[in-house]
Amino acid sequence: MARRAIKYLQLLGDQFMPPFGLQIKPGSTIWFIMRDRIALTCFSFLLLLTLVAIFAPYLTPYAAEGRGTPNMANRFIPPSYEHPLGTDVLGRDQLARIFFGARIALLIAIVVVSIAVFIGVILGALAGYFGGWVDDIIMRITDIFLAFPPLLLAIAIAAALGPSLINTMVSIALTWWPWYTRLVRGQAISVRERNYVRAARAIGVNDITIIRRHIIPNVFTPVLVQAAMDMGWAILTSAGLSFIGLGPQPPTADWGLMVNEGRRYILAGRWWISTFSGLALFLTALAFNLLGDSIRDAADPHMKGTET
Repeated sequence: MARRAIKYLQLLGDQFMPPFGLQIKPGSTIWFIMRDRIALTCFSFLLLLTLVAIFAPYLTPYAAEGRGTPNMANRFIPPSYEHPLGTDVLGRDQLARIFFGARIALLIAIVVVSIAVFIGVILGALAGYFGGWVDDIIMRITDIFLAFPPLLLAIAIAAALGPSLINTMVSIALTWWPWYTRLVRGQAISVRERNYVRAARAIGVNDITIIRRHIIPNVFTPVLVQAAMDMGWAILTSAGLSFIGLGPQPPTADWGLMVNEGRRYILAGRWWISTFSGLALFLTALAFNLLGDSIRDAADPHMKGTET
């Protein structure tokens, strides 16, 4: 059944007709992605995860437990028909907790990457386009942030701000924007010397308009690839902060926090508490990374040239 579904999705690369008269042209980036079995599998998994996060309260009869309400009468129930993934130390259904944890994981990934991309793209475009003292100031600040290991810097910022969901997202975003700044700067230096940019300057178009209309749109493909892979890393980093107590606090359903809560009971035979939340982390991060790789290959003209 799954093989038929994947085969059907592959055929969409040749036969799919989107609504509103749009067409996917053979050879385009989307066309290559739709013909990639790994990309389709990862995209399908992430789409399913998104739907689970959105409709979590309606997918489980234990929505209150998913939000954190304890049920002490059901403590440490192993996986069963009534509780497919078992229950935790407070008797909460693990499947419901994972469903609600998907909300936190995807929220962190989207917010962190969006903030990092927003800051990094603007600063990188300014540095690459203007050069000179503007480039020197922006890149020296960037180098200061890059001098620290990202995880350690995120831990320091989170510890200074205090443990919470918002502070977790802020601390991770503040450590990741420099990578986008360097990426966009290198692309912008190349784009600013192209003829259409020179022509825009020659006819009197102001610099901000050139950056907004010509520089940023033409450097965004590598940013998109990096952002797709960084979403998985953002989830893992936030889980690491939660594991050491600097992320979202109980009773929030956070996968990293759930792994930490269950680790002390593994040797007592209650393996399911940490195992399934850790598996959710692993699969989600893997899906984002593999999808990012597929987007990179599809956007690379040299890779397209080897397609048979």
